[in-house]
Amino acid sequence: MITAALIMVWLGYLGLLYFSIFWLLVFMDKGVKEEEKPLRQHPQVTIAIPAYNEEHNILATILSALNLNYPPDKVQIIVVNDGSKDNTKARCQEIIQQHPERNILLLSQKNKGKGAALNHALQKATGEIFIPFDADSLIRRDALQKMIPEFDQEDMGAVLPLMKVRNPQNLLEKIQWCEYLINLFYKKLMSNLDCVSVAPGPFSAYRASVIRKLGGFDENNLTEDLEISLKLQKHHYKLKQIFTTEVYTRVPSSLRAFFRQRNRWYKGTLLNAIRYRKMAFSRKYGDFGFIQMPRLILESIVVAFLFCYVTYASMLKPLALKFYNLSLINYEIIIPFSNYYRNLEFLDLNLVNIFHSIAFGLVALLLVYYAHKHTREPLKKHGYITIPAYMIAYSILAALAILSVFFDLARGRVQKW
Repeated sequence: MITAALIMVWLGYLGLLYFSIFWLLVFMDKGVKEEEKPLRQHPQVTIAIPAYNEEHNILATILSALNLNYPPDKVQIIVVNDGSKDNTKARCQEIIQQHPERNILLLSQKNKGKGAALNHALQKATGEIFIPFDADSLIRRDALQKMIPEFDQEDMGAVLPLMKVRNPQNLLEKIQWCEYLINLFYKKLMSNLDCVSVAPGPFSAYRASVIRKLGGFDENNLTEDLEISLKLQKHHYKLKQIFTTEVYTRVPSSLRAFFRQRNRWYKGTLLNAIRYRKMAFSRKYGDFGFIQMPRLILESIVVAFLFCYVTYASMLKPLALKFYNLSLINYEIIIPFSNYYRNLEFLDLNLVNIFHSIAFGLVALLLVYYAHKHTREPLKKHGYITIPAYMIAYSILAALAILSVFFDLARGRVQKW
């Protein structure tokens, strides 16, 4: 049993290290720079804003859409009030009255979730390009100018802007700010190999005709953005991540909200990966089938196993043994410590753990550096503690959130969106 666990640990470590180095090699080979395409045509665009209890954010989000540098008569804005219990509807009506010259449509429905809200908007959409826009996000004015030209390829299904955290305040928000930069750097590399697995909600642009042909968004899915992305990949449409424009979104500011969000994300990822498991290792899907789908299926399982094993083998078991030994000498703490350091030799060190730590540390530092450089963010923008806090705390927080997914699934609990 112990040997099997050690083999699993080694395979997990090697797998994580392999993929980290693999994407660094992709970066060295293909880079992240891209040629900006000129905007030669102005197709009709529909921006759909699902809103549930967003009275404090919705005005800024709608104004952000109204201020886009794009012909106003080519932009349709649809706000879907998803059964809000606050003044979201009244705030939307105010801004519609203030801008009677703009094509803003307000729809209302019972609370059904984001997928249903987007499908409601899709029914009324007149645009060739359909863009879900989270009600707590802001977009740069040049977004459509940068994104629309990418649809010159007939098989382009979705285009994604660079997503950043909006005005992070506390340490948890700053850790997520760093996380988003690194994840989007990864996503840009994945885009080079047509391996993007999710088009996030804040301002991903889709070809409307394709979304309709695929049946719209899954209304009963925890992560409808991931599901529609896998569906696009299944039907051989491309998803492209660009860095030439940016969207700014809010993130959870408390641990409770963070774990709730991540539980939904990771649970949705695992369930959708299992749902689309036949794409894994299929030649029909190229690099996506051989690289991305196996990662989606196995990542949560491997991370949960490694976290449990390392916590037990490196912390809980040695700690229990130390307390037992201390009990034998009346808890005279100074004695074992003095003897330990007096007799410590090089061969007593756990060289395997030291190797893992150094290897992952160097790879992580490279990723952090390149991610900040190519997303145009200074390393010290949010203080000296943000990056060390991310490197130390984020993996623990993510692992705990993944463990909560398995506890929920074991109890048969799958929450709604």
